[in-house]
Amino acid sequence: MSTVPANPSSISSSTSTTGAETLRRSRILSSKLYFDVPLSKVPIIYSSSYDIAFLGLEKLHPFDSSKWGRICQFLILDGVLEKNRIVEPLEASKDDLLVVHSESYLNSLKTSLNVAIIIEVPPVALLPNFLVQKKVLYPFRKQVGGTILAAKLAKERGWAINVGGGFHHCSAGKGGGFCAYADISLCIHYAFIRLNISRVMIIDLDAHQGNGHEMDFSNDRRVYILDMYNPGIYPFDFEARRYIDQKVEVVSGTTTDEYLAKLDEALKVAGRMFDPELVLYNAGTDILDGDPLGRLKSFSLISPEGVTSRDEKVFRFAHEKKIPLIMLTSVLSNANMRIELGYSCYDSHNIRRNGSSGWLYEIQCQSNIRFNNKPVEEMLDRHWGFSFPGLKEGKEIEKFIHCGESIFGHVHSLIHG
Repeated sequence: MSTVPANPSSISSSTSTTGAETLRRSRILSSKLYFDVPLSKVPIIYSSSYDIAFLGLEKLHPFDSSKWGRICQFLILDGVLEKNRIVEPLEASKDDLLVVHSESYLNSLKTSLNVAIIIEVPPVALLPNFLVQKKVLYPFRKQVGGTILAAKLAKERGWAINVGGGFHHCSAGKGGGFCAYADISLCIHYAFIRLNISRVMIIDLDAHQGNGHEMDFSNDRRVYILDMYNPGIYPFDFEARRYIDQKVEVVSGTTTDEYLAKLDEALKVAGRMFDPELVLYNAGTDILDGDPLGRLKSFSLISPEGVTSRDEKVFRFAHEKKIPLIMLTSVLSNANMRIELGYSCYDSHNIRRNGSSGWLYEIQCQSNIRFNNKPVEEMLDRHWGFSFPGLKEGKEIEKFIHCGESIFGHVHSLIHG
């Protein structure tokens, strides 16, 4: 009786895959990103290092790169959160990032031009890479650490919020859309190994398609992706759309009632189709009426109350099924900001009264707020010298150019003394 010899290339491929998985597991188990958090802390994760601010460069993009600090500041000033109860994460190391990213991708970030393309701020290409690492990529790596830690806290406390992260356009080998690291994919792989979780549901309600995590989990049945997005805006990733388990496309001009009705139905279907052990909620607020990213032909008609209701529906979905939930703030652009706080979906206590079980169920932006009795537009214009987005009129372009010249003058002085 003859036997068919094994295909050497098949054996080699299998061995290579096994070796890669073993190395990934080793890196996860040796990581310091999971650490014990005292019960005196609430499961809200933030570091002042999250905020990106360097000589005004952060103002050249509609994404608000200092939103994270303002969110926590508002919570503290409102008496809802005490500063000493916030959890500070560690920075994701190279070994941590290699759990998902390739060595070649991480090396590509050592070229400032590549980072400039990813974060969509062209002048960054002219900066020395050591400055880009310190002022741009380090804040991102801290947020990655926060997202990864959030899974551990959610498993222990029932919920956790990283006031940052949600870089859903970044996959293992490619960044884009202001997303340099694949924190969502990393978080899930850590949960698989360290938390012994085998089924994760991603609920991505950012206005833009989450093409990064869709590519990373394209053939992984342990991850179920519900993505509710506008197909008429960035990233137009048609390949990644093939890997969405539950695709809900919402066109421009959708009203709040229409949006919430679609979400209700989507959550019902998701609950029938998949039984997760962890829910990761990417809660972008770029669906909001008046949001600058929304003006890029996003939904643009969803009210602040609609965003609040949206978040509450997702929290209730997880609570009723007794599933730990992670919330990531994802996209919040340079719109006028306001913090909306909701009360517990678990009980009637808010965070101040019961930090271990209360839900903060919304962090969002809203138009027409005033600070110190002055319109936000006036304050932003005085602080920045121009409003964003826009750059349509000649005077706006002149201010943009002047801002850039000023930035590079400061950079030159910093480097050359």
